[in-house]
Amino acid sequence: MALYRVRVTTGPYLMAGTLDNISVTLVGTCGESPKQRLDRMGRDFASGSVQKYKVRCSEELGELLLLRLHKERSAFFPQDSWYCSCICITAPDGTLSHFPCYQWMEGYCTIELRPGTARTICQDSLPLLLDHRKRELQARQECYRWKVYAPGFPRIIDVSSFEEMESDKKFALTKTAPCADPGDSSGNRYLPGFPMKIDIPSLLHMEPNIRYSATKTTSLLFNAIPASLGMKLRGLLDRRGSWKKLDDIRNIMRCHKTLTSEYVREHWCEDQFFGYQYLNGVNPVMLHCLSSLPSKLPITNDMVAPSLGPGTCLQTELERGNIFLADYWILAEVPVHCINGRPQYVAAPLCLLWLNPQGALVPLAIQLCQTPGPNSPIFLPTDTDWDWLLAKTWVRNSEFLVHENNTHFLCTHLLCEAFAMATLRQLPLCHPIYKLLLPHTRYTLQVNTIARATLLNPEGLVDKVTSIGRQGLLYLMSTGLAHFTYTNFCLPDSLRTRGVLDIPNYHYRDDGLKIWAAIESFVSEIVGYYYTSDASVQQDSELQAWVGEIFAQAFLGRESSGFPRQLCTQGELVKFLTAIIFNCSAQHAAVNSGQHDFGAWMPNAPSSMRQPPPQTKGTTTLKSYLDTLPEVNTTCNNILLFWLVSQEPKDQRPLGTYPDEHFTEEAPRRSIAVFQNRLAQISRDIRERNRGLALPYAYLDPPLIENSVSI
Repeated sequence: MALYRVRVTTGPYLMAGTLDNISVTLVGTCGESPKQRLDRMGRDFASGSVQKYKVRCSEELGELLLLRLHKERSAFFPQDSWYCSCICITAPDGTLSHFPCYQWMEGYCTIELRPGTARTICQDSLPLLLDHRKRELQARQECYRWKVYAPGFPRIIDVSSFEEMESDKKFALTKTAPCADPGDSSGNRYLPGFPMKIDIPSLLHMEPNIRYSATKTTSLLFNAIPASLGMKLRGLLDRRGSWKKLDDIRNIMRCHKTLTSEYVREHWCEDQFFGYQYLNGVNPVMLHCLSSLPSKLPITNDMVAPSLGPGTCLQTELERGNIFLADYWILAEVPVHCINGRPQYVAAPLCLLWLNPQGALVPLAIQLCQTPGPNSPIFLPTDTDWDWLLAKTWVRNSEFLVHENNTHFLCTHLLCEAFAMATLRQLPLCHPIYKLLLPHTRYTLQVNTIARATLLNPEGLVDKVTSIGRQGLLYLMSTGLAHFTYTNFCLPDSLRTRGVLDIPNYHYRDDGLKIWAAIESFVSEIVGYYYTSDASVQQDSELQAWVGEIFAQAFLGRESSGFPRQLCTQGELVKFLTAIIFNCSAQHAAVNSGQHDFGAWMPNAPSSMRQPPPQTKGTTTLKSYLDTLPEVNTTCNNILLFWLVSQEPKDQRPLGTYPDEHFTEEAPRRSIAVFQNRLAQISRDIRERNRGLALPYAYLDPPLIENSVSI
């Protein structure tokens, strides 16, 4: 008689325990055990519990290959869900095998787990294990299906498949993906007074292993309710018309001020702060260094000489690499929209900036149209204060549109959704790249589904607050994807191509490069451990299917994008994985977390403009300026959204935090520890630098970066 000792850990989450019957079957190279129920006196699988059991076999099973976990009806209690963290088996000879699970089991079902040792398909030779890989991926591909959201968009998850499978009890037999964290199945929840209704369960007929946890759902609601009710009670969400004076705007979120939001309110109209935001604001990816002026921007030296001062000229500054351009060409043909029954307007400006001898980036000239001419004046700092402020505000509106739609939602949310989908569909649980990437997909499918159902839907918040509305959003994102390249996606390459490696006080660049290097070093160790040669990368058919699906579904098979459709070397794999993890974590933090800070003072980030761009100078007044800014209700709806998305709900996992131990070998665990130590040092360096700054830059401080796109 052979005795196997079984230790079962239930997740420490709300409603993670079960009263259903749990049984196991052990499968080894020499046979399999009888199915045996795990049962002790009292409650067996309570939330957070660790229980020990004994499984007896007539003879030893050899090397353990699979563990079948059965969840079956209890005679006395109704069906419930169970979150199993992991199971450890001690064989008769003392060999310890870890079986990571980290997933919900809903209904009555059986799942099969492999030992925690990561293996590529090339490292499996037994027909049983190869068949297991195949069946697991077939089940996941049936569960996670692609859908076309709009022409020219990255493909998205088809949530209707979950509704179908929920009505099909056979769904319980599929091999579900380990979850980023447990979800919960509580009743309807709405946000009172919020500009759009969020019915979380009905929105998200989501597979349980990818939906928000109860903690995160509750935190999201409690972040939103007080702010939305406060605005509702003051009538701000329903008030139309112009603001009477600028100072009234400061009272919108008077209980939610931050150091940065107050700094923005005090300095928003200063040229130096205007330039600073191109480096360390929420859209720090727009600047390109110029060696000559484009023909569509006919600026002369005489125009900018008063700003440049004596001893230099425009040509000299171009030759020195001190002239930069922010070009909003993508807005030139974007459709416009009506808000509150009134037409809105969009500009496609060109903004020329100068890095002055003091190391400050300041605007030199602004043209609000892509086509020069008598009706497209070039605005200068020497113009009247109101003319110059209005021109800068038009640029800030263009910044809002490009940032929110492309830099933020397209290039982090939508692309990271495609990475998550391909990972779930093409890599089995035992694959090392699956284990590496899974924490960086946590909640991404959930949050994007919320966004599409509340923000991007017809009559959703995009239609309520932006000058381009949903149709403009569809145009902007499809056009943006058509021009997005692998160079844009990889931070070091992007910085080099844009010519911005030497600009001083570019904290986004400095912090981002440190984090990129830390991720790259970590990924390089993981790849080097599991792929011993370029040939082992090329021969991994699952890996090649994964990258091929990303190329086809995220980038629509566009060769000019430069994204890989196959991976041929260890170096190519390391770079691609580094870029994915960076964009799922650090890049999203950089472009998301500061939205309330930089947008709470609405004139710094207006979501719409109610008058057309000026065609002559000398006509702007305070009244015409206020009549151009968004109306009161539009402003409040947008600022409320800024507040909500800038507050990462509870249940966070900062970059490099991996509480679910999918890697069980010593080498990758050491690599994780080194990665965490390196991130801790980066954090110390950032905090030391910030102590000497009037406006600290903390968006890329590792403890403040979420592992994944989850809000």
